Amino acid sequence: MRNIFTYILIFITYFAQSQVGGERIYNFLNIPTSARQAAIGGEIYSLNDDVNQPLWNPASINRFIDNHAAVNYINYLGDINMGSVTFAHMINRHFGTLHAGIQYINYGEFIGADDEGNETNNFKAGDLAFSLGYGYQIPWTNIYLGSNLKLLSSNIENYTSYGAAFDFGINYYNDYRPYTFTAVIRNIGYQISPYDEVREKLPLEIAIGASYQLEDVPLKWHITINNLQQWNIAKPNPSNSQTDLDGITTNEDINFFENTIRHIVIGGEFFPDKKFNLRFGYNFRRAAELKLTESRTFAGISAGFGLKMGRLKFDYAFTKYHPVSNTSTFTLYFDLTKRGF
Repeated sequence: MRNIFTYILIFITYFAQSQVGGERIYNFLNIPTSARQAAIGGEIYSLNDDVNQPLWNPASINRFIDNHAAVNYINYLGDINMGSVTFAHMINRHFGTLHAGIQYINYGEFIGADDEGNETNNFKAGDLAFSLGYGYQIPWTNIYLGSNLKLLSSNIENYTSYGAAFDFGINYYNDYRPYTFTAVIRNIGYQISPYDEVREKLPLEIAIGASYQLEDVPLKWHITINNLQQWNIAKPNPSNSQTDLDGITTNEDINFFENTIRHIVIGGEFFPDKKFNLRFGYNFRRAAELKLTESRTFAGISAGFGLKMGRLKFDYAFTKYHPVSNTSTFTLYFDLTKRGF
C-alpha cells in the first residue's frame, strides 16, 4: 500500500509544471459525453456504478458495471457533435474487470481558403479516442485500482495527428459506508505523430474527489478538487475590466480565494438508488470564466434526470457551456445481465 502512494507522489511531482486545458492537444478528452456526469458538474470522479465513469477514472472499473453498456450523445456548441460508447465485463473476481470505450467529436464542416482569401474546397475536422481499461480490487481491502490506455487520433482536412495516453486511479469504497474517496491522474501521454514538426502536450490533469450519501435524506453529494498539477488556473475575465476617465484599463484582480474556488466542482443526486432521480451540479471555474457583468448567464449550472426502465436506463443533462447557447446530453444504458425489459 505504501508503494502505491509513493508512485502517485512521483507522478504529481514530475508533472507539477503542466498547464491546463486550452493550451494542449486532444482537449476533447476533458468534455463529458455522459449525461449523468454532465448533470452533476462535468468532472466528478467518485462514481462507482456507472459504465461511463471509467473514461474519467479507471479505478471505477469494478464488479458493479459488469456486462453494462452505454451509448452517449451530446449536441455541443454550434454544429459540433460528440458521443461515446462504453462496455465493461468482469473476467472473474480473481482477475478483475475490463472496460472499453470509444469517444469522438465532429467539429463540422469548414470553408477552405487559400493565402489570398479565395475560397477552396470545404473540409472537416474531428477527433477520436479508443480506451481500454483494467480495474482490480486489492484482496481483503476496500481499495480499487485502475488504469486506461488511450489511443488518440485528430484530423483536420488532410492533416492527421496520433497520440497515446494513460490514466491511473485509486478508489476507496465500502458497501457499508456512506462515503467514497478517490484520486486520479489523467491523460499522461505523448503526441506520437504531430500535425507539423512541433509536438504538443496532452491535457494532463490530477484530481481528488469524494462522495457522501446522507443518512436520513435521499441525497448523495459529490465534490472534486481538480487541476492539482497547476494551482494558479485563474484568468482575468475581460468583461470585468474597468476603464477610468483617462482611458487606462485595469484588469480584474483575482485573489487567492477566487483562484482556489475555481478548482472545485460540486454535484448532487436526489433519490440516487431509485428508478427516477434528479441531478444538479455547479462548476465554479466555468461560472467565473463565462460570467458577464451586465447580464445573467447561469454559467456553471447543470441539471438533469435519470429514468430506469427494467434493463434500460435513460439519462438527460442540461448544461451551460456558453452564455448564448445551451447543451443537451443524452445517455442510454443497457444492463446485459438481466433478461427481457
